Amino acid sequence: MNLYTSRLILDILGVEDYGIYNIVAGVIIMFSFLNTSMSGATSRFLTYELGKGDKNILLKTFSASVTVHIIIACLIFILGETIGLWWMNNKLVISSNKLSAAQWVYQFSIFSAMIGIVQVPYNAMIIAYEKMNIYASIEILNSLLKLCIILLLSVINYDKLISYAFLILCVSIVITIIYIISCLKLINFYKFKPEWDKDIIYPILNFSIWDLYGNMSVIARTQGVNMLLNLFFGVLINAAYGIANQVQGAVSSFSNSFLSAVRPQIVKYYAAGDINEMKNLMNNSSKFAFILISILVLPIILEGNFILHLWLREVPNYALIFCQLNLITSLIYALGAPMIFAIHATGKIKSLSFISGTIYLLVIPISYIFFKMGYSPTIPYIFNLILIIFWYFTITIILNYTIPNISYSFTSLKNIVLCSIMILLVSLILIYAHINFSEGWIRLILICFFTLLLIPLFSYYILFNKASRRKIIILVIDKFKI
Repeated sequence: MNLYTSRLILDILGVEDYGIYNIVAGVIIMFSFLNTSMSGATSRFLTYELGKGDKNILLKTFSASVTVHIIIACLIFILGETIGLWWMNNKLVISSNKLSAAQWVYQFSIFSAMIGIVQVPYNAMIIAYEKMNIYASIEILNSLLKLCIILLLSVINYDKLISYAFLILCVSIVITIIYIISCLKLINFYKFKPEWDKDIIYPILNFSIWDLYGNMSVIARTQGVNMLLNLFFGVLINAAYGIANQVQGAVSSFSNSFLSAVRPQIVKYYAAGDINEMKNLMNNSSKFAFILISILVLPIILEGNFILHLWLREVPNYALIFCQLNLITSLIYALGAPMIFAIHATGKIKSLSFISGTIYLLVIPISYIFFKMGYSPTIPYIFNLILIIFWYFTITIILNYTIPNISYSFTSLKNIVLCSIMILLVSLILIYAHINFSEGWIRLILICFFTLLLIPLFSYYILFNKASRRKIIILVIDKFKI
């Protein structure tokens, strides 16, 4: 639905308006690093207290988190209406006849961001309780409502860009209300009271402050590159950038949904002191996340040109190569994400945040230098890919330093080597099919069929040992009986 919605919105808005929405909304996203840091802290502390079994502290932590997120929403409003507004009016390259619409989009985006911030503690509580059916149902509804927005836009005569931003705000309000009601029902309609317990809030804020740099760096890299592309190449390249991010987001949602279910268990194992089980879960979840995302990524990388032209009526220049490079980085991130969860579970994230954040930020100055030298818009993606490989090995070292008795270095190295071998063998077979058939539906179906067949098969024999294979067989048989 997300991919189909993206096609329709690009078709209805056009490349220029889609690029404007992407860059203008990106200004607000740039300020949301405050919320991203608090979101990670909220999720970690709620899950940790749930793992320890102290419901009284859990509810106090929840109230404190809601209080802090309301404050952050107010800060985002202030930053958005001052620094952000100045940046939009003075630094973004937008044609004069589109400036008025861009300003409306900006205002609606601010309120959408504020509503999303207030929603975070309620979302985090649902995931901490591992009620993934509720989470999945709400997110499916979210996608359906966004699809309805596009269908509604086709009959609206008012400015499409402004209408789209307003309707996205309405969807944000509806989804947040549903999250709040679902969460309150889960915790027996606990009445929220503004809470400022220093013993609860200060550890959360301490975690958030250290996490702030890392999250700020991720958003600065994403939106910084977006703005550099706008500065050197204009809004048409921003449209390609937006398309690539849409594809990456849609594909990553499969592995991220799986990882969202894994994260609470990793934190709970750490809270209970069961390092052995935590290590096993990290190891297996890394492999399964990699398998899930590989099944989607390989066909898109190989058949990207055909898929993009099926999906979009007008494919922006550079959209294909942006998508391909983005998806390769997603593979590496999926493999390393469980290690991030384990480090977050300890609450000791100073080294992780500083080192990872610096790695992310390096993409911006490197890209600027190469853009000034006249290089192509693909430069940020190439360096991002190189740096994320370095990031993977860096977080392995940080994990072993943070939890000395986990001994994960060999496992981490083994995982990336085995996954690389598996993906290389499958790719060679797929490339053979790609070369020997003409572009079209038959080749796409063949590539998808061989991907679905070969990745699970090769993964079963390459990524898992005999004991793990035996467990997988038992699980499959049990599910088949059900």
